[in-house]
Amino acid sequence: MIQHTVAFRLKHPSGSADEREFLDATLEMKDIPGVSNFQRFRQVSKKSSFTFGLSMEFADQEAFDGYCSHPVHQNFVENRWIPEVAEFQEIDYVPFG
Repeated sequence: MIQHTVAFRLKHPSGSADEREFLDATLEMKDIPGVSNFQRFRQVSKKSSFTFGLSMEFADQEAFDGYCSHPVHQNFVENRWIPEVAEFQEIDYVPFG
């Protein structure tokens, strides 16, 4: 299992229509084959400049690779993520122990 996470801050003003539209558009990712347990978060710690987070799980590397190369994901990255995200940190986890 791979847990794919990303914390980010948008270029849009907090509470703006542009912010809401971007966050709504992230829901497109949950319907890509192989994605499970899709979640969206608002970051609340004062220790981080990020404001939002996304998390999703994949059964294996093949499912994750399929997501990364899926046209819906690639379109979102090119047309929404790159122009609208100010900064981000992506972390992918696999269980151990």
